[in-house]
Amino acid sequence: AYEHGPYQPHEPGYGLYQPGYSPYDDQIPDPKSRMLAIQNAKAYLLKSSTTSGLNLYDHLANMLTKILDEQPTNAVDIIENISKDMKWAQFEKKMDTLRDEHKILPTFEAAENRKALFLKTNGEGDEELEEEIEETPLPNVMETAYYFEQAGIGLSKDESYHIFLALKKLVSVQPIQTCRFWGKILGLEMNYIIAEVQYHEGEEEEETEEEVIEEGEKGMAEVEDEDEEKEKDEPPKSTYKPQPVIPKEENGTGANKYVYFVCNEPGKPWVKLPPVTPAQIVCARKIKKFFTGRLDAPVVSFPPFPGNEANYLRAQIARISAGTQISPIGFYQLAEEERDDEEEQGGDTYEENPDFQPLSVAEMVASLSTWVHRRQSILKQGRCVWLNPFQNSEEEEENEEEETVEDPDELQQETGPPILTPLSEDEGIQNIPAWTAQPSTNLIPQYAVAILQSNRWPGAYAFASGMKFDNIYFGWGHKYSPENHTPALPPPVQAEYPSVPEITETRDPTLEEELAFKAASEEALDAAEEEEEEEDVEDDEEEEDD
Repeated sequence: AYEHGPYQPHEPGYGLYQPGYSPYDDQIPDPKSRMLAIQNAKAYLLKSSTTSGLNLYDHLANMLTKILDEQPTNAVDIIENISKDMKWAQFEKKMDTLRDEHKILPTFEAAENRKALFLKTNGEGDEELEEEIEETPLPNVMETAYYFEQAGIGLSKDESYHIFLALKKLVSVQPIQTCRFWGKILGLEMNYIIAEVQYHEGEEEEETEEEVIEEGEKGMAEVEDEDEEKEKDEPPKSTYKPQPVIPKEENGTGANKYVYFVCNEPGKPWVKLPPVTPAQIVCARKIKKFFTGRLDAPVVSFPPFPGNEANYLRAQIARISAGTQISPIGFYQLAEEERDDEEEQGGDTYEENPDFQPLSVAEMVASLSTWVHRRQSILKQGRCVWLNPFQNSEEEEENEEEETVEDPDELQQETGPPILTPLSEDEGIQNIPAWTAQPSTNLIPQYAVAILQSNRWPGAYAFASGMKFDNIYFGWGHKYSPENHTPALPPPVQAEYPSVPEITETRDPTLEEELAFKAASEEALDAAEEEEEEEDVEDDEEEEDD
């Protein structure tokens, strides 16, 4: 703003600030001088401070507005405090901190997301709530967290209770028969809270992806047939036949026995993970990737992973569950009706043993033979039950001679350890045992809990106390390896086609060679013409003699 000094006698407005004169006095003859004085006064009030950046005009206007709105008593006595409060309200922090200051705090945003977990559904009476509590598949997460807390394992009580409420919401929405808090897998950006569920019989939605793929393959086959009919003079096609795709196990069996829901935080919507395929499990064994927390994130690796992070997460869950889901020996037994078949085929159907007698904590900690695996192991094929990949092709194509040429190693049936196998048969990792067993406390052994920790899958734990036991996982979803992870090397470069004289391209002749060839060809033509003339002469002589 322009700063005007004292007015000179020849300037308009001179004498307005002299005693006896006022810019608002009606006796001033020139109104232009009065307006100029007002503009100069306002320009002075609008001048910004070099320290705070505020100006007196806006500050006085805000003060008067606040006084008129609030109308405090004895405003003249507190006007200094009002002025100070107005200045503090205009103060803004400089964004020079190391961390960004969010407009909405993360804690406030998380509280908003979890607010829905604490709301009760309307129209439910006490009697209905009691019936639901008795029949609900909702697990007691707080009780499980209490037992793991004895060994210093688990989450905070607040987070455990929020997960408890989130599982309650999931059970109320989905037709779930059994539900269990599987664990928490950590990610670089966000984490995954995982729930393991089983649907009621007939309630699970059938996957239609394979049917769509089959229809697409049929359409492609028809197009290929039409192209073959139209273009018969095409070059020969490759006779290479890729390895048959191993189908996934049906829902409710093998690696897809359970369905898994995940969410990043309690209160956010649950997302159902797709079924796992053998190809995804086989590839997951060859790579090692950190999770990002976004299910749609691509998995960039070699070998290329067939899917996104949701598929990779599902494959890792299947691998961890197959190796770390354990129970005290004798708690489960094979079903009586299918016991013989399962011993032969390696089934996964078992039931609780009504005659189970729990062992003491000292016995369960002393020997790993007191614990058994309650999940089927995953074979190298990527399935829990081996499947002959050439069986269907033999029936459909009926080319037994060609298929018998395949390597016999590919057709060897794979077998794994049967279900309910003791942990004492697990192979160690060099000099490290597969499991570490210890009591939760040595100071009060009569109230201790048996704790088992997996060394092959760091973060997998199990506890047992009397008739109660459970499994849980907290980790990055990676398998332990004593050596650093080395990615698989790409396949060797394909050899060049063998060079033989029949297909070898001849070199271009020189000028001398072309002239020599031309002279030789001319000589050959001349010689041929002379021979023809001689033959004609001989023929004529023979005719004359006759």
